[in-house]
Amino acid sequence: MKENGGFKSFFIRGLVAVIAVIVFLFLGAAIVLGILSVVNKVTPPELIRSYFEDEKQPEAEKKDQEEDLSEEQKTGEAETGKNSETSGFLLEEFDRAVNEVVEEINSSVVNIMVTVRQRNIFGEEVLAEGLGSGVIYSSDGYIITNNHVAGDAEDILVTLYDGSEYPAELVGADENTDIAVVKIEADDLKAANFISIDTVKVGDLVIAVGSPFGLQQTVTMGVISAKGRDINVSAETLPMVNLIQTDAAINSGNSGGPLVNSAGQVIGINTLILSPTGGSAGIGLAIPSDTAVNITDQIIEYGRARIPYMGVEMGENDTDIAGVYINDAPEGYPARETGIIPGDIITEFDGIEVQTSYDLFAQILRRNVGDTVEIQIYRNGEYLTITLELIESPVEQN
Repeated sequence: MKENGGFKSFFIRGLVAVIAVIVFLFLGAAIVLGILSVVNKVTPPELIRSYFEDEKQPEAEKKDQEEDLSEEQKTGEAETGKNSETSGFLLEEFDRAVNEVVEEINSSVVNIMVTVRQRNIFGEEVLAEGLGSGVIYSSDGYIITNNHVAGDAEDILVTLYDGSEYPAELVGADENTDIAVVKIEADDLKAANFISIDTVKVGDLVIAVGSPFGLQQTVTMGVISAKGRDINVSAETLPMVNLIQTDAAINSGNSGGPLVNSAGQVIGINTLILSPTGGSAGIGLAIPSDTAVNITDQIIEYGRARIPYMGVEMGENDTDIAGVYINDAPEGYPARETGIIPGDIITEFDGIEVQTSYDLFAQILRRNVGDTVEIQIYRNGEYLTITLELIESPVEQN
């Protein structure tokens, strides 16, 4: 009996202790809840409700972030696809633009085959064939090419874009500018459109068309690498000035063909290659359209080029004034007759600044015999303006 009563007594005491702890914890929680309610100035139920809402919010935010990330990924994928489509579209547009330029100029480009007399290694005179290119200048059959292509030819055969062949006659050629004009008996030809190089800039896209190694209608593309290149080809000829430099491939047979801009307009006539090895690979150079057109018009009208002349001998300028130093101005020529004397420095030619003899010659080549021009000179601390009329160079007169 005692043992059973002791067990009951122990059980009751334990139960009372547990209840006391629970009550104590409940009262403690109630007190803490009350304090937090007072601090946050809300009722206990509101505090409890806000707690459970805060617990749910991180998961909701996480879900929203995942949804946002998914949307961003979809957007990114869409943008990538869009950029890819845009790039493809731009490349296709570029291709079409180049195709249009080629189609525009191709029918104005011709292949030229010539027969010339040469001496072989034994000193014997033999006939040899040569190849070059040309560009149609007028619809009635005038074609521009290089002097070194057709200038000494005995027979000239021109092949048009459609494959038709015509014998051609040499109208005239100029060794100094390397321009020659040939004529075929044909009508309704598609003449090329020429434009001044003053309108183009270094870096502009260009296309060279011609017959390198006899392969007709070959197209190469590049940019204008430089303008105003000056080359002394030989001691017997005047320097070639204001040439266009391009990285578009120009090989043997391209000579005489056109260099065109992105609108299919001719800006130059391909003329030579500067190569350290003497081969085909090198720097391509073209005669500026302004010079080519002017010399061509002279050849068509007079049968030869009439190079304008002002009558000065130029020398090295070691002064602080930028311009062309005049060593001499011989009697009987326009420069001396209008007042230019040795020691003068030409700073402008018809409103264009000139700093070297090449600059001056390039401007002269764009004029014609009989043109009146204004020359600005520097003399003894002041600038003077002199007007003179250009005459034909005595070297070119026959």
